[in-house]
Amino acid sequence: MRIVSFVLFSALLVDGCAEAPPPATPPRAPRPREACAESVPTKVPLYGDLHVHTAFSFDARSYDTVVTPADAYRFARGEATLLPPLDAAGKGTREARIDRPLDFVAVTDHGEFLGEMYHCMTPSSPKYDTFTCQTYREEVGQGASTFAVRLSQPNPTRVAELCGEGKDCEAAAKERWQAMQDAAEAAYDRSAACSFTTFVGYEYTNTFGISNLHRNVIFANDVVPELPVTYFEAPTPLDLWEQLRDGCKGAENGCDVLVLPHNSNLSNGRLFDPTYPGGATIEEEAARASLRAEMEPVAEIFQHKGSSECRNGFLDVEADVDPLCEFEELRPPEDLQCGDKPGSGGMRLWGCTHRHDFLRYVLKTGLLEAERLGTNPFRFGLIGSTDTHNGTPGNTSSVGFPGHVGLVDDTPDKRLGAGTETHDGVINNPGGLAAVWAEENTREAIFAAIRRRETFATSGPRIPIRFFGGFGYDAGLCGRPERLEEAYAAGVPMGGALGASSGSEPTFFVQASADPGTASWPGRPLERLQIIKGYVREGKVYEKVYDVAGTPAAEPAVDTSTCAVLAQGADELCVVWADPDFDPKERAFYYARAVEVPSCRYSTYECNGLDPAAAPPACADPSVPKTVQHRAWSSPIWYGP
Repeated sequence: MRIVSFVLFSALLVDGCAEAPPPATPPRAPRPREACAESVPTKVPLYGDLHVHTAFSFDARSYDTVVTPADAYRFARGEATLLPPLDAAGKGTREARIDRPLDFVAVTDHGEFLGEMYHCMTPSSPKYDTFTCQTYREEVGQGASTFAVRLSQPNPTRVAELCGEGKDCEAAAKERWQAMQDAAEAAYDRSAACSFTTFVGYEYTNTFGISNLHRNVIFANDVVPELPVTYFEAPTPLDLWEQLRDGCKGAENGCDVLVLPHNSNLSNGRLFDPTYPGGATIEEEAARASLRAEMEPVAEIFQHKGSSECRNGFLDVEADVDPLCEFEELRPPEDLQCGDKPGSGGMRLWGCTHRHDFLRYVLKTGLLEAERLGTNPFRFGLIGSTDTHNGTPGNTSSVGFPGHVGLVDDTPDKRLGAGTETHDGVINNPGGLAAVWAEENTREAIFAAIRRRETFATSGPRIPIRFFGGFGYDAGLCGRPERLEEAYAAGVPMGGALGASSGSEPTFFVQASADPGTASWPGRPLERLQIIKGYVREGKVYEKVYDVAGTPAAEPAVDTSTCAVLAQGADELCVVWADPDFDPKERAFYYARAVEVPSCRYSTYECNGLDPAAAPPACADPSVPKTVQHRAWSSPIWYGP
């Protein structure tokens, strides 16, 4: 969700006080389930979406999205859904369907304003005809901005006309929160087939300074708090972590939870600011850093609003140019750089760009913090997702993309346009996927995989990527049928850590396969495997990008007039690689990147289907890329001396 203007930001009137945190759920055990008929010790890739909005979100409903959480889960399993514009009966008029069902999903509607939205969209509510609700319903999108501006305040307040001192919205919010739980429970396959997993979750929507500090909160099972802990109760991320730790993890009632930060590319450096408010000593700072690492084991590197991996040209980053960083970036290269201090306004692409807007440099800062504090607050794995506001999880196909934001991008002109006050147009994309390596498709197995960071992200395709590190892998590992058993036995998988070396350099086993696609739409071959290394040397952090398998595609790689792929590639790439620049005294991380051959960007497919005489300006704009190289990112492996 983006914020419209500093005028609204400055004009907001304070009309209430922050509420106390909600009480914990009474003790009870999670519901039982059947054992899976099949469990794979070496793990299988599972693909999902952990960032999904429906009509329960204050912004999505303002864009005329009427898809419910239950509808979103049905869509993820392969059923069609109807998107805006709405007909006279209030039903969608555009059909959307995913190309392949997902394995797991969490609907993460905004925890903020659940009660307010119930009042404004439920005619039987005594608050339905209030001025606030009438205004919210009048103009598409404007209601979202009016509510969202409150979330940019340091001490946010509720709408007094709807909530009084807060209690008038509490019962309504509980009704919506229960409906979110019921939808997740109804869709979860508890049978031995283990075909589909859901998680109860929500989004924490801290937009302080019009910068993105948002997090998705995912619960391990059906034991959850009575209400979400939102920005109103937890005005800082530290408050969120502490309240979830104490009210859920510490409640001894079966509740467990993880927090997933996202869209650092819109945060002006605030989402991963390496400071520790209230920490007066190194020990206190280290305790806060440890809490962060415990609560936030993974971060979202790619979604509808772009890539948060890396960016060339930072004056305060020691690195060679990485051409593959120029992938689905939202902000132009000439943007003002923040330097050391975070900025503001990033939700609307205002203000400065900070190196901590990109996860590669946050991971590097984590190495420095580990040296200083003895603990790394930024030891996170990687996932992708969509951030759909249409209730269409995993709808990432570049062909026939229907948009993710209701009436904001329901037509080609809007999707290929300059955007609106709250969302951008052609610079957005269909989004990515969250993926895990898990023994089986259950809440327990997937949640455990996320906690141990055995996760990977994709920019939309289903590219399974394996990444292991150790000190004894040999060059013949790729060719052996028992390679996975050996890889687990002799090293650590992605998300793990290697201890001190006895003198030999670490070796890494990396393997990726091309997305097979579908019968009607085959996938693209792989071009290259790369390993990205970040390391500390004499108090400074550096990085290197190594091509370890495959070769860059020859030009021309794509016929953009027809979108025919001309480049040759591989169905599978596998290699055992040893770091040629290893120094056992230097703290480091490594992650793998599997890159497809170039293919048409979604906007090129869209433009090719339009009458050139009536096509939007973006179709002829040289600044809009014609092609993309889709990819998968593994979670890192860390080395510590």
